[in-house]
Amino acid sequence: MEACILRNPSAFHVLSSLFFTLLLFNSITLTSSANTSTTSLTISKQFIKTSCNSTTYPRVCYKSLSSYASKVKTSPLKLANVALTVSLKAARNASSTITLLLERKGMTRMETSIVKDCVENFGDCIDELQQSLQEFKSLGGGKNVAFQMANIKTWVSAALTDEYTCSDGFEGQKVSSSLQQQIKNYISNVAKITSNALALINNLSVTDIKS
Repeated sequence: MEACILRNPSAFHVLSSLFFTLLLFNSITLTSSANTSTTSLTISKQFIKTSCNSTTYPRVCYKSLSSYASKVKTSPLKLANVALTVSLKAARNASSTITLLLERKGMTRMETSIVKDCVENFGDCIDELQQSLQEFKSLGGGKNVAFQMANIKTWVSAALTDEYTCSDGFEGQKVSSSLQQQIKNYISNVAKITSNALALINNLSVTDIKS
């Protein structure tokens, strides 16, 4: 076969041209696919940024949610769901970190009591966020959507209240300023993320939920 091709230069050129054409086609296809993927991701991130502008803490919102662009795409419902998931994760992390503070030596009885109350508040907060996420998963499905959304909003609002209640426990008490500031920083971060999640949920329309 090789001898035949060598004795027939025109056949060799035809095969060479075909080979390079296939390579070029594959290259163009891969490039086109990559460009489409990049464009979709850019559109999704812009959608998240625009949606976050309606929240109380837009920068925190975009920073915490932009990495989920490929999952969210341009769906308000998926964005709200992801925001709740991120909020729950942040609450769990904060709860674990604050719990570790109980091992700190030299704390007064008052400080220990306040930290324990804070851990309890975050336990309630986590339960409420879990309930809201569970309800999110069953949205529609023959159920009263308005009633479900009301429940979700109530639970997320309650979670936000529990987060701030933890911070309020320090008011008027003799507590180490460093301990107080440390816990308040944790609370502030989680509260901002939860507040943003609630704002995105409040912005959902009936069309968003049914789509």
